[in-house]
Amino acid sequence: MCGRYLLKAPADALRRAFGFIEQPNLMPRYNIAPTQDVPVIRERREPKGERTLQLLRWGLIPSWAEDMKGGAKLINARAESITERSSFREAFQKRRCLVPADGFYEWRTEGKLKQPYLIQRRDRAAFAFAGLWERWVPRMEPREPAYIDSFTIVTTQANALLTPLHPRMPVILAPEDYARWLYRDSSEAELKALLKPAPQELLAYFPVSPRVNAAAPDDAGLIEPVGAEVVAA
Repeated sequence: MCGRYLLKAPADALRRAFGFIEQPNLMPRYNIAPTQDVPVIRERREPKGERTLQLLRWGLIPSWAEDMKGGAKLINARAESITERSSFREAFQKRRCLVPADGFYEWRTEGKLKQPYLIQRRDRAAFAFAGLWERWVPRMEPREPAYIDSFTIVTTQANALLTPLHPRMPVILAPEDYARWLYRDSSEAELKALLKPAPQELLAYFPVSPRVNAAAPDDAGLIEPVGAEVVAA
C-alpha cells in the first residue's frame, strides 16, 4: 500500500519531467498524508494531450457518494480488482492521472518499534505513481465547495526488494508509459499491462526517523537516513 509519501523536487524539474503547462510555486512536502491537497497531473480534453498540474485531495470520493467521509479510506486502489469495484471502475476507464513523488514510506515492526523506511529511486529522481481521480458534487445544501476533485494511488504486489517491508507497493510508471496511462483511448489491456511492480533494481530504501509516524511533522529531517541503505543484489 501507500499511506504516506514525499514530493520535494523543484517545480521546474517536475515540469521538465512531466510536461505540464503551469509554472507553479510548490513548497517541498516531506510527509504527505491522506485527505491533504497535493499536486496531481491530468490531461485536458482540449487541446488534446496538454497536461495540467492541479491540487487534488488524497482519498478518492466516488461521484455517487452521499458525503465525503469515505474518501479517507480510499487512498489506494488494488490493481487486481480495479475494474470490479464500483468506486474505481469508471475512474479507471475515464479519469487517470499521474501522482508525482520523490519517495514513499513503509513501516516494519521491529521488536516494540514500528520502524519507518523511505523508498526512493536509486538515482533519487522524481517519478509518478499511477493514479485515478474523481469529481464529487455535494448533494446537500449549501453546496460549498461546488465540487471536490480527489484521487487514489493504484497498488500492486511488491517486488522482491520491498517484500520484507510490505506485500504491496504503489504502481510506479516508467516515463515512457506516462502518455499511455493518461491517453483517454488506451485499451483496458494496455492499461492493465502497466499495473505491475517496478523493477527492484530501480529502487532503494533505508530507515528514517520515527517522527514520520505522525502526520504533523513535515521537514527535511524526516528523510535523513538512520541506518544502512538496502538495494537489490
